[in-house]
Amino acid sequence: TLSIIINKPFNMKLSLALLTAISGANAFSVTNSNAHASMQLNANRQPIMAGNWKMNPETEDEALGLASGLSKKLGEETCPMDDDNEFCTEVVIFPPHPFAARVKAEVEDIGITVGAQSVFYENKGAYTGSVSINMVKSIGCEYVLCGHSERRTLFGDSDDSINRKVKKVLEAGLKPILCCGETKGEYDLNIKNEVCAMQLSKDLTGVTKEQMADVVIAYEPVWAIGTGLVCGSEDANAVHAFLRTVLANIYDDDVAQATRIQYGGSVTPDSVDELMAQPEIDGCLVGGASLDAEKFGRIINYVKK
Repeated sequence: TLSIIINKPFNMKLSLALLTAISGANAFSVTNSNAHASMQLNANRQPIMAGNWKMNPETEDEALGLASGLSKKLGEETCPMDDDNEFCTEVVIFPPHPFAARVKAEVEDIGITVGAQSVFYENKGAYTGSVSINMVKSIGCEYVLCGHSERRTLFGDSDDSINRKVKKVLEAGLKPILCCGETKGEYDLNIKNEVCAMQLSKDLTGVTKEQMADVVIAYEPVWAIGTGLVCGSEDANAVHAFLRTVLANIYDDDVAQATRIQYGGSVTPDSVDELMAQPEIDGCLVGGASLDAEKFGRIINYVKK
């Protein structure tokens, strides 16, 4: 049973409508926000900084130039994820598909991991314009973005298709970064927790506790991306803490505390230190600032408080 936590007065008719809208997801119950107060906080989790280049830059030469510039900005505390480097900062970049192989060759020796921005959930076939998990795996991608807000809103990715992608990524031995977050309208209705809970519940359907070791969650308030509006670090931290209660209900407290949760809402060099000082924020999913080696370098090498 997945619990919905309601901290403030809420339109019950709207709440029931939202819960009724869920099909094939875990069951919901409404609980008090203190239900998981005993959950152990501040577990040690390796920080992860990811740069989503989106449909940028325009040419391969520009992409290689950006990758080369970024490779010069890594600090001593950045490294790939492995058993010997458990708590240094993992760095992942998501270039457009045509550039991924050569960008990987540019950055892999210095410990930057390359991922794919999206995949289709079928292995092959008559799916014009699509890319399969085996294709991106064959060129060395290790991560795949799933459920990014732009894929949901611009390309109509449903929770069912996102769930199929997540499971396909895990079956292939790669790692999904699963994005969730509310729109401006949902934020104004004060239903951000309910929206995120429904997305996680649907998108993780069929994903086992053991597989969660390879899943990263990214909270991206859609209303704070490229709009000039800001989600404060403490507010973001509160949502991350809530997401852990959702994971605890789907799985258990161990999974909730072990899962890395990134923040992705117009992260900048000016905001990263305060964000990373929050106990429930384990990294950032960076958009526009990742296209500037100097800015992304500063974000990667955030000042620990």
